[in-house]
Amino acid sequence: MAASALPPLPPQLKSIQHHLRTAQELDKREPVVAYYCRLYAMQTGMKIDSKTPECRKFLSKLMDQLEAMKKQFGDNEAITQEIVGSAHVENYALKMFLYADNEDRAGQFHKNMIKSFYTASLLIDVLTVFGELSEENAQHRKYARWKAAYIHNCLKNGETPQPGPIGLEGESFADAEREEAGSSSVHSGTTQPSSSTTYEANNTPTSNYTGIHIPPGAHAPANTPAEVPHNTGVTSNTIQPTPQNIPLVDPSLYSAQSAGEVRLTPEDFARAQKYCKYAGSALQYEDVSTAVQNLQKALKLLITGRE
Repeated sequence: MAASALPPLPPQLKSIQHHLRTAQELDKREPVVAYYCRLYAMQTGMKIDSKTPECRKFLSKLMDQLEAMKKQFGDNEAITQEIVGSAHVENYALKMFLYADNEDRAGQFHKNMIKSFYTASLLIDVLTVFGELSEENAQHRKYARWKAAYIHNCLKNGETPQPGPIGLEGESFADAEREEAGSSSVHSGTTQPSSSTTYEANNTPTSNYTGIHIPPGAHAPANTPAEVPHNTGVTSNTIQPTPQNIPLVDPSLYSAQSAGEVRLTPEDFARAQKYCKYAGSALQYEDVSTAVQNLQKALKLLITGRE
């Protein structure tokens, strides 16, 4: 999109380059997610340096892009309502995470799944524009970044990665990012080609991941996107839609007392609305399981006043 109109990224703001690159990659197929990637980059950049001339110029141009996108998609609920936008970005991040996790557990190790793990972690960063991350999302972000680094380094060293959650730590994603930066054609006008974010060891979770609760492959949404780096030889037609396990309706909901005697607070109504929005966003990705789960949560809250 208009990303090519951005001036070169100042070195002070190099930490946002990957979010801007992700925005460019998603401009055509996921403009809402691309918008929030840029919004995250803008907010983060303002905190880092908004005073030096080169940073001020860059952030001003980025703000112009955001305004243009807001006008272009002004009738989209995911842009005008934060709760819808949050659900949209979160579901897309989870969809990408599950694709990478499914490939990992199946022992299918390739650059496409590495990039999907890392991109999922970047999109969870983006969720902070809506508020503090949930504990689950924070855990997924750490796991995704660590997995991307671990698998990349194994492949680079000619080793076979261990599938699924394991207890390794201290990997660096710098080499993977440098390789991607060298082969990607989406840098034009947004980033300086030689700078790269290092996934340092002190950011790597030190806990063992053998007990992490991540849905198995059968729960992956259909039509999971392939995040294909340039020149990898991996194409999206290698990704096959996965059958979904649809959760049964909670039988307790049939016998639950009506909300007549339940006093719902404004917070309860807000949470119920959030679950319904999450369900609607999940259906956009044909993720029936997540939609059913969220609708059941909303129904239980409205009927019983409890989650």
